Amino acid sequence: MNARRSIAELSADLAARAESFSRQFFPDGRKQGNYWQVGDTSGAKGQSLAIRLQAQGGRKAGAWVDFATGEYGDLIDLLQERLGSVTLKETLREARSFLGDAPCPTVPRETQRAERPDAASSKRITRARNLFAAGKPVLGTLAATYLQGRGITRLGPALRYHQRVFLRHGEDDPDPPHRAPALLAKITDNRGQITGCARVYLDPSTGSLAAIESPKRILGQLHGHAIRFWSGKARTDLIVGEGLENTLSVGTALPEFDLASCLTATHLGLFIPPPGIQRIWIARDNDEAGRNASMRLRNKLESLEIACGDLVPSMGDFNDDLRAFGKDALRRSLLEAMKVQGLEIGDG
Repeated sequence: MNARRSIAELSADLAARAESFSRQFFPDGRKQGNYWQVGDTSGAKGQSLAIRLQAQGGRKAGAWVDFATGEYGDLIDLLQERLGSVTLKETLREARSFLGDAPCPTVPRETQRAERPDAASSKRITRARNLFAAGKPVLGTLAATYLQGRGITRLGPALRYHQRVFLRHGEDDPDPPHRAPALLAKITDNRGQITGCARVYLDPSTGSLAAIESPKRILGQLHGHAIRFWSGKARTDLIVGEGLENTLSVGTALPEFDLASCLTATHLGLFIPPPGIQRIWIARDNDEAGRNASMRLRNKLESLEIACGDLVPSMGDFNDDLRAFGKDALRRSLLEAMKVQGLEIGDG
Protein backbone atom coordinates (compact mmCIF):
# COMPACT_ATOMS: atom_id res chain seq x y z
CA MET A 1 0.00 0.00 0.00
CA ASN A 2 1.16 3.59 -0.65
CA ALA A 3 1.43 6.37 1.94
CA ARG A 4 -1.28 6.27 4.53
CA ARG A 5 -4.43 8.19 3.85
CA SER A 6 -5.17 11.49 5.55
CA ILE A 7 -7.81 11.77 8.25
CA ALA A 8 -10.20 13.33 5.73
CA GLU A 9 -9.66 10.43 3.34
CA LEU A 10 -10.17 7.89 6.12
CA SER A 11 -13.38 9.66 7.12
CA ALA A 12 -14.62 9.56 3.51
CA ASP A 13 -13.78 5.87 3.19
CA LEU A 14 -15.60 5.08 6.43
CA ALA A 15 -18.60 7.06 5.18
CA ALA A 16 -18.62 4.96 2.00
CA ARG A 17 -18.99 1.93 4.27
CA ALA A 18 -21.32 3.56 6.78
CA GLU A 19 -23.72 0.64 7.08
CA SER A 20 -20.96 -1.94 7.58
CA PHE A 21 -19.32 0.42 10.08
CA SER A 22 -22.59 0.78 11.97
CA ARG A 23 -23.27 -2.94 12.08
CA GLN A 24 -19.77 -3.70 13.39
CA PHE A 25 -19.39 -0.99 16.02
CA PHE A 26 -23.07 -0.54 16.97
CA PRO A 27 -24.60 -4.04 16.72
CA ASP A 28 -27.47 -3.18 19.09
CA GLY A 29 -28.71 -0.50 16.70
CA ARG A 30 -31.19 -0.94 13.89
CA LYS A 31 -31.66 0.33 10.36
CA GLN A 32 -34.49 2.81 9.80
CA GLY A 33 -34.66 3.95 6.19
CA ASN A 34 -31.41 5.73 5.37
CA TYR A 35 -30.28 5.84 9.00
CA TRP A 36 -28.76 3.54 11.59
CA GLN A 37 -30.30 4.30 14.98
CA VAL A 38 -28.77 3.54 18.36
CA GLY A 39 -29.15 4.88 21.89
CA ASP A 40 -25.90 6.84 22.22
CA THR A 41 -22.18 6.75 21.43
CA SER A 42 -21.62 3.85 23.84
CA GLY A 43 -23.72 1.60 21.60
CA ALA A 44 -26.68 1.14 23.94
CA LYS A 45 -30.05 0.25 22.47
CA GLY A 46 -32.27 3.16 21.54
CA GLN A 47 -32.96 5.71 18.84
CA SER A 48 -31.46 8.99 20.04
CA LEU A 49 -28.37 8.78 17.84
CA ALA A 50 -28.74 8.55 14.06
CA ILE A 51 -26.03 7.77 11.48
CA ARG A 52 -26.77 8.67 7.85
CA LEU A 53 -25.95 5.63 5.71
CA GLN A 54 -25.95 7.18 2.23
CA ALA A 55 -25.60 10.71 0.89
CA GLN A 56 -29.00 12.30 0.50
CA GLY A 57 -30.18 15.75 -0.54
CA GLY A 58 -26.70 17.23 -0.37
CA ARG A 59 -26.08 15.72 3.06
CA LYS A 60 -23.06 13.49 3.45
CA ALA A 61 -23.10 9.81 4.31
CA GLY A 62 -21.51 8.98 7.65
CA ALA A 63 -22.70 12.13 9.37
CA TRP A 64 -24.28 11.49 12.76
CA VAL A 65 -26.07 13.40 15.49
CA ASP A 66 -27.08 12.50 19.03
CA PHE A 67 -30.40 14.26 19.46
CA ALA A 68 -30.35 13.73 23.22
CA THR A 69 -27.06 15.58 23.75
CA GLY A 70 -26.69 17.73 20.64
CA GLU A 71 -23.35 16.12 19.73
CA TYR A 72 -22.56 15.44 16.07
CA GLY A 73 -19.67 14.72 13.73
CA ASP A 74 -18.23 12.29 11.21
CA LEU A 75 -17.41 8.61 11.66
CA ILE A 76 -13.90 9.34 12.94
CA ASP A 77 -15.45 11.39 15.76
CA LEU A 78 -18.00 8.66 16.42
CA LEU A 79 -15.37 5.94 16.47
CA GLN A 80 -13.35 7.96 18.99
CA GLU A 81 -16.41 8.15 21.27
CA ARG A 82 -17.26 4.48 20.77
CA LEU A 83 -13.77 3.28 21.67
CA GLY A 84 -13.66 5.46 24.76
CA SER A 85 -10.62 7.11 26.26
CA VAL A 86 -8.11 6.43 23.50
CA THR A 87 -5.78 8.70 21.56
CA LEU A 88 -6.51 9.90 18.04
CA LYS A 89 -3.65 7.69 16.86
CA GLU A 90 -5.39 4.61 18.28
CA THR A 91 -8.71 5.67 16.76
CA LEU A 92 -7.11 6.03 13.33
CA ARG A 93 -5.44 2.66 13.73
CA GLU A 94 -8.84 1.10 14.46
CA ALA A 95 -10.32 2.87 11.43
CA ARG A 96 -7.54 1.53 9.21
CA SER A 97 -8.01 -1.93 10.66
CA PHE A 98 -11.72 -1.79 9.82
CA LEU A 99 -10.90 -0.66 6.29
CA GLY A 100 -8.34 -3.44 5.90
CA ASP A 101 -5.27 -1.20 5.89
CA ALA A 102 -3.59 -2.55 9.01
CA PRO A 103 -3.77 -5.50 11.38
CA CYS A 104 -5.63 -5.22 14.64
CA PRO A 105 -3.49 -4.22 17.65
CA THR A 106 -1.78 -7.16 19.29
CA VAL A 107 -2.53 -5.81 22.78
CA PRO A 108 -6.27 -5.95 23.59
CA ARG A 109 -7.78 -2.46 23.72
CA GLU A 110 -9.47 -3.23 27.03
CA THR A 111 -6.05 -3.85 28.57
CA GLN A 112 -4.77 -0.54 27.21
CA ARG A 113 -7.77 1.30 28.60
CA ALA A 114 -7.52 -0.40 31.97
CA GLU A 115 -3.93 0.78 32.32
CA ARG A 116 -4.52 4.32 31.07
CA PRO A 117 -4.65 6.78 34.02
CA ASP A 118 -6.52 9.63 32.31
CA ALA A 119 -9.83 7.88 31.56
CA ALA A 120 -11.80 10.86 32.95
CA SER A 121 -10.41 13.34 30.41
CA SER A 122 -13.31 13.45 27.99
CA LYS A 123 -16.00 16.08 28.08
CA ARG A 124 -18.75 13.51 28.35
CA ILE A 125 -17.17 11.89 31.39
CA THR A 126 -16.88 15.27 33.09
CA ARG A 127 -20.55 15.96 32.38
CA ALA A 128 -21.47 12.53 33.73
CA ARG A 129 -19.55 13.20 36.94
CA ASN A 130 -21.20 16.57 37.38
CA LEU A 131 -24.65 15.10 36.81
CA PHE A 132 -24.16 12.33 39.35
CA ALA A 133 -22.73 14.77 41.89
CA ALA A 134 -25.89 16.88 41.54
CA GLY A 135 -28.11 13.94 42.52
CA LYS A 136 -29.32 13.05 45.99
CA PRO A 137 -29.82 9.73 47.84
CA VAL A 138 -32.69 7.69 46.42
CA LEU A 139 -34.50 6.85 49.66
CA GLY A 140 -37.84 8.63 49.82
CA THR A 141 -37.69 9.72 46.18
CA LEU A 142 -39.45 8.78 42.96
CA ALA A 143 -36.45 6.58 42.14
CA ALA A 144 -37.07 4.50 45.26
CA THR A 145 -40.72 4.19 44.27
CA TYR A 146 -39.67 2.91 40.86
CA LEU A 147 -37.27 0.30 42.25
CA GLN A 148 -39.66 -0.84 44.98
CA GLY A 149 -42.37 -1.21 42.36
CA ARG A 150 -40.13 -3.77 40.67
CA GLY A 151 -39.51 -5.66 43.90
CA ILE A 152 -35.94 -4.37 44.26
CA THR A 153 -34.58 -3.67 47.75
CA ARG A 154 -30.82 -3.80 47.03
CA LEU A 155 -29.70 -0.18 46.74
CA GLY A 156 -26.40 1.57 47.46
CA PRO A 157 -24.31 4.72 46.96
CA ALA A 158 -23.99 3.98 43.23
CA LEU A 159 -27.59 5.20 42.88
CA ARG A 160 -28.90 8.75 43.14
CA TYR A 161 -31.96 10.72 42.10
CA HIS A 162 -32.33 14.03 40.30
CA GLN A 163 -35.67 15.71 39.77
CA ARG A 164 -34.73 17.74 36.68
CA VAL A 165 -32.40 15.99 34.23
CA PHE A 166 -31.92 17.30 30.69
CA LEU A 167 -34.12 15.35 28.25
CA ARG A 168 -35.14 15.32 24.62
CA HIS A 169 -37.96 12.88 23.83
CA GLY A 170 -36.57 11.59 20.54
CA GLU A 171 -34.78 12.53 17.38
CA ASP A 172 -37.98 13.70 15.68
CA ASP A 173 -39.04 15.86 18.64
CA PRO A 174 -39.36 19.44 17.32
CA ASP A 175 -39.63 20.93 20.79
CA PRO A 176 -36.61 22.24 22.71
CA PRO A 177 -35.13 19.95 25.36
CA HIS A 178 -36.70 20.03 28.80
CA ARG A 179 -36.03 18.40 32.16
CA ALA A 180 -37.51 15.30 33.79
CA PRO A 181 -36.93 13.20 36.93
CA ALA A 182 -34.44 10.36 36.64
CA LEU A 183 -32.74 7.60 38.58
CA LEU A 184 -28.98 8.07 38.22
CA ALA A 185 -26.38 5.31 38.46
CA LYS A 186 -22.64 5.94 38.41
CA ILE A 187 -20.46 3.89 36.08
CA THR A 188 -16.94 3.31 37.39
CA ASP A 189 -13.71 1.69 36.26
CA ASN A 190 -11.71 -0.79 38.30
CA ARG A 191 -9.94 2.06 40.09
CA GLY A 192 -13.24 3.48 41.29
CA GLN A 193 -13.14 6.50 38.98
CA ILE A 194 -16.49 7.62 37.58
CA THR A 195 -16.51 7.18 33.81
CA GLY A 196 -20.22 7.64 33.12
CA CYS A 197 -23.72 8.05 34.45
CA ALA A 198 -26.75 5.97 33.48
CA ARG A 199 -30.07 7.81 33.44
CA VAL A 200 -33.43 6.09 33.90
CA TYR A 201 -36.13 8.66 33.14
CA LEU A 202 -39.28 8.32 35.23
CA ASP A 203 -42.92 9.32 34.95
CA PRO A 204 -43.59 11.64 37.92
CA SER A 205 -47.27 10.69 38.03
CA THR A 206 -46.81 6.90 38.19
CA GLY A 207 -43.24 6.25 39.35
CA SER A 208 -42.72 3.95 36.36
CA LEU A 209 -40.52 4.38 33.30
CA ALA A 210 -41.20 7.54 31.34
CA ALA A 211 -43.22 6.96 28.18
CA ILE A 212 -40.54 8.23 25.81
CA GLU A 213 -38.14 6.80 23.24
CA SER A 214 -35.23 5.20 25.09
CA PRO A 215 -36.07 6.06 28.72
CA LYS A 216 -32.74 4.48 29.70
CA ARG A 217 -29.71 6.42 28.47
CA ILE A 218 -25.99 6.59 29.16
CA LEU A 219 -23.74 9.63 29.44
CA GLY A 220 -19.99 9.07 29.40
CA GLN A 221 -17.92 5.92 28.92
CA LEU A 222 -19.33 2.44 29.60
CA HIS A 223 -17.03 0.20 27.54
CA GLY A 224 -15.45 -2.32 29.94
CA HIS A 225 -16.84 -0.60 33.04
CA ALA A 226 -19.93 -1.12 35.21
CA ILE A 227 -22.26 0.12 37.94
CA ARG A 228 -21.00 -1.52 41.14
CA PHE A 229 -22.68 -2.54 44.38
CA TRP A 230 -20.58 -3.86 47.27
CA SER A 231 -21.78 -6.26 49.95
CA GLY A 232 -19.59 -4.80 52.69
CA LYS A 233 -17.32 -7.84 52.92
CA ALA A 234 -14.25 -8.68 50.87
CA ARG A 235 -15.12 -11.43 48.40
CA THR A 236 -13.36 -13.18 45.56
CA ASP A 237 -16.66 -13.89 43.76
CA LEU A 238 -18.48 -11.24 41.72
CA ILE A 239 -21.89 -11.32 40.04
CA VAL A 240 -21.84 -9.47 36.70
CA GLY A 241 -25.20 -8.75 35.07
CA GLU A 242 -26.80 -7.05 32.11
CA GLY A 243 -29.41 -4.42 32.92
CA LEU A 244 -29.48 -2.42 36.14
CA GLU A 245 -32.80 -3.85 37.32
CA ASN A 246 -31.74 -7.37 36.31
CA THR A 247 -28.56 -7.13 38.38
CA LEU A 248 -30.25 -5.50 41.38
CA SER A 249 -32.88 -8.25 41.34
CA VAL A 250 -30.13 -10.84 41.76
CA GLY A 251 -28.62 -8.66 44.49
CA THR A 252 -31.97 -8.42 46.25
CA ALA A 253 -32.03 -12.22 46.50
CA LEU A 254 -28.29 -12.53 47.24
CA PRO A 255 -27.33 -9.50 49.37
CA GLU A 256 -24.06 -11.12 50.45
CA PHE A 257 -22.60 -10.87 46.92
CA ASP A 258 -20.87 -7.96 45.19
CA LEU A 259 -22.51 -6.87 41.94
CA ALA A 260 -21.51 -5.21 38.68
CA SER A 261 -24.15 -4.11 36.16
CA CYS A 262 -22.97 -3.63 32.57
CA LEU A 263 -26.36 -2.24 31.39
CA THR A 264 -26.47 -4.01 28.00
CA ALA A 265 -25.65 -7.43 26.60
CA THR A 266 -22.95 -5.90 24.40
CA HIS A 267 -21.19 -4.33 27.37
CA LEU A 268 -21.59 -7.47 29.46
CA GLY A 269 -19.37 -9.20 26.93
CA LEU A 270 -16.86 -6.34 27.14
CA PHE A 271 -16.58 -6.22 30.95
CA ILE A 272 -13.05 -5.86 32.35
CA PRO A 273 -12.77 -7.96 35.55
CA PRO A 274 -11.23 -6.19 38.55
CA PRO A 275 -8.02 -7.52 40.11
CA GLY A 276 -8.38 -10.05 42.90
CA ILE A 277 -11.55 -11.65 41.58
CA GLN A 278 -11.27 -15.43 41.34
CA ARG A 279 -14.74 -16.28 40.02
CA ILE A 280 -17.41 -14.37 38.14
CA TRP A 281 -21.07 -15.34 37.93
CA ILE A 282 -22.61 -14.11 34.68
CA ALA A 283 -26.23 -13.10 35.34
CA ARG A 284 -27.50 -12.80 31.79
CA ASP A 285 -30.91 -12.42 30.23
CA ASN A 286 -32.64 -15.51 28.86
CA ASP A 287 -32.26 -14.67 25.16
CA GLU A 288 -29.83 -14.97 22.28
CA ALA A 289 -28.11 -11.65 23.02
CA GLY A 290 -27.54 -12.78 26.60
CA ARG A 291 -26.14 -16.13 25.51
CA ASN A 292 -23.75 -14.49 23.06
CA ALA A 293 -22.59 -11.92 25.62
CA SER A 294 -22.05 -14.63 28.22
CA MET A 295 -19.95 -16.66 25.80
CA ARG A 296 -17.83 -13.65 24.89
CA LEU A 297 -17.18 -12.79 28.54
CA ARG A 298 -16.55 -16.44 29.40
CA ASN A 299 -13.88 -16.67 26.69
CA LYS A 300 -12.17 -13.58 28.08
CA LEU A 301 -12.31 -14.89 31.66
CA GLU A 302 -10.90 -18.26 30.67
CA SER A 303 -7.96 -16.55 28.96
CA LEU A 304 -7.35 -14.70 32.25
CA GLU A 305 -7.71 -17.94 34.25
CA ILE A 306 -10.75 -16.62 36.12
CA ALA A 307 -13.44 -19.19 36.89
CA CYS A 308 -16.97 -18.37 35.80
CA GLY A 309 -20.50 -19.68 36.01
CA ASP A 310 -23.80 -18.85 34.31
CA LEU A 311 -26.93 -17.66 36.10
CA VAL A 312 -29.95 -17.82 33.78
CA PRO A 313 -33.49 -16.70 34.72
CA SER A 314 -36.54 -18.87 34.21
CA MET A 315 -38.33 -16.00 32.47
CA GLY A 316 -36.92 -13.20 30.33
CA ASP A 317 -34.71 -11.65 33.00
CA PHE A 318 -34.17 -11.83 36.73
CA ASN A 319 -36.53 -8.95 37.47
CA ASP A 320 -39.28 -10.95 35.78
CA ASP A 321 -38.37 -13.88 38.06
CA LEU A 322 -38.27 -11.69 41.17
CA ARG A 323 -41.71 -10.23 40.53
CA ALA A 324 -43.25 -13.54 39.47
CA PHE A 325 -41.82 -15.86 42.15
CA GLY A 326 -40.62 -13.61 44.97
CA LYS A 327 -37.27 -13.00 46.62
CA ASP A 328 -37.05 -16.25 48.58
CA ALA A 329 -37.81 -18.46 45.58
CA LEU A 330 -35.31 -16.55 43.45
CA ARG A 331 -32.67 -16.96 46.15
CA ARG A 332 -33.21 -20.71 46.29
CA SER A 333 -33.00 -20.95 42.50
CA LEU A 334 -29.78 -18.94 42.33
CA LEU A 335 -28.11 -20.84 45.16
CA GLU A 336 -29.02 -24.15 43.55
CA ALA A 337 -27.54 -23.00 40.23
CA MET A 338 -24.36 -21.96 42.03
CA LYS A 339 -24.18 -25.24 43.92
CA VAL A 340 -24.45 -27.24 40.70
CA GLN A 341 -21.53 -25.20 39.32
CA GLY A 342 -19.31 -25.66 42.35
CA LEU A 343 -20.24 -23.08 44.97
CA GLU A 344 -22.12 -23.84 48.14
CA ILE A 345 -22.79 -21.21 50.78
CA GLY A 346 -24.91 -21.22 53.88
CA ASP A 347 -28.49 -20.05 53.53
CA GLY A 348 -29.09 -19.09 57.09
